[in-house]
Amino acid sequence: MSNALIVIDMQQGSFTAAAPCHDAAGLVQRINTLAASVRDKGGVVIHVQHDGPPGDPHQPELPGWRFLPDIDVRPDDTIVRKTSCDAFLQTRLEAILRAKAIDRLIITGCATDYCVDTTVRSALARGYRTTAPSDGHTAADRPHLPAVKIIEHHNAIWADFQAPNGPAEVCRCAEIRLD
Repeated sequence: MSNALIVIDMQQGSFTAAAPCHDAAGLVQRINTLAASVRDKGGVVIHVQHDGPPGDPHQPELPGWRFLPDIDVRPDDTIVRKTSCDAFLQTRLEAILRAKAIDRLIITGCATDYCVDTTVRSALARGYRTTAPSDGHTAADRPHLPAVKIIEHHNAIWADFQAPNGPAEVCRCAEIRLD
């Protein structure tokens, strides 16, 4: 089995004091630990970086576009840039996965209800064996729902999602088996 850890939008513009993400420090630690394990087992780590339009916090080259300083981005990791919630849409992600013969995706990052959810669904629709760690993604509170409930809801949806190789495996980061 060939694993790819997909780390979505762990950028400074996603983590602000105005809209704090649930358990951000814990998430960074869990993603870094998982990335180290994936690398050690011969898998690949792919960081997905959102390119926002002019004036957006994720506008390229602005401070919000940069990765969080505590996220472990290594020189051998791959960076894929995107302009929509779907990390596959009009990006080189699928070509990279095919070239490296990846058959399992572990999808993590920010924001649960936007880019993480869209990418999980897109991966499942494309037939990838997909793992969505229940504690591997985050969101900020929304006006209609607190972040904890957003995360809980999406974990339940992904675990029951109808797809060719689905549903997604949903378990804690520490429970993911890489062999």
